[in-house]
Amino acid sequence: MNAVGETNGMPRRQFVALSGALGAGALLAGAGAASAATGPSPTPDPCPTGPNPPGGPNPCPPSGLQGLCGSPTDTDPLWQDVQYCTRGIVPPSGQRPTCLKTTPNHVVLHGKPETQHNYLTLPSCRVTGIECPYLVTPNVANYWHEAWENARAGGDVPVQYPNIGLGINSQGARRLNQLHIHMAGVRDSTQRRLQDLEASSRIAGQPSNWGDPQYQVAVTGTQGSGDRTYRVLRLGGLTQNLFALLNDNVVRRFGLNMADQTLIVVPKMTATGFAGTFYVLNSDSSLHDGTNTCDHLLVYG
Repeated sequence: MNAVGETNGMPRRQFVALSGALGAGALLAGAGAASAATGPSPTPDPCPTGPNPPGGPNPCPPSGLQGLCGSPTDTDPLWQDVQYCTRGIVPPSGQRPTCLKTTPNHVVLHGKPETQHNYLTLPSCRVTGIECPYLVTPNVANYWHEAWENARAGGDVPVQYPNIGLGINSQGARRLNQLHIHMAGVRDSTQRRLQDLEASSRIAGQPSNWGDPQYQVAVTGTQGSGDRTYRVLRLGGLTQNLFALLNDNVVRRFGLNMADQTLIVVPKMTATGFAGTFYVLNSDSSLHDGTNTCDHLLVYG
């Protein structure tokens, strides 16, 4: 693949240079346990009507990145839903979303179809998706940690499914353009396959090895989706910025585009519950039988 690709209108090298200039780093830690297949629906939070809640020292992309990360005046439906939950602005359609959780950094909404194992974690500020270079900087919130804290057993919006998966689609595979991490289920066979691969030393233990050929493996997902090839990494926690890890160790290494990547997180489960580690899967169309969507692995309906 050409090393000088395009990332939403910006040449890849310019994206990398901007990302490096802004920096990348590690943030919050994650822990918890996956949930059982039954349980009550989460109780919606009241939607606040005041201004956006305070965030970190620089919680949103600067105005200079609006061409890549989106403008606050955009009319994307998911972004309008976020503005309703954080600011009380009713969408032009008049349809008010159910705000399951609203914090200074993120909002939780129902996914489609609405089930007890299909939710979304979205930034409370304007971020179109994985192509936004602000995501690889140390200023950005750790949305993956926050999604796990929501989805795990005992979380505020727990995923009612034996095995949990978190995922984000590439720019080309998504329909809506506000960053959203899917919180859904994964099949038991997917969990078993990942543990078998780990036992066979087919999963990278260090981010620097993430893209090595021996860690590019076939995983069967939802029924009828067939085998897809993923680069798989094992992490002891969600303490690091996964977007930055992907950009530094896969995208820049192989001359790829961030916009083309899908990213999936599957907590390792044992008979006693969450094992304390995570499988992080990445793929794109540059791989043989690769994919740019997380939909092959996640169970929504």
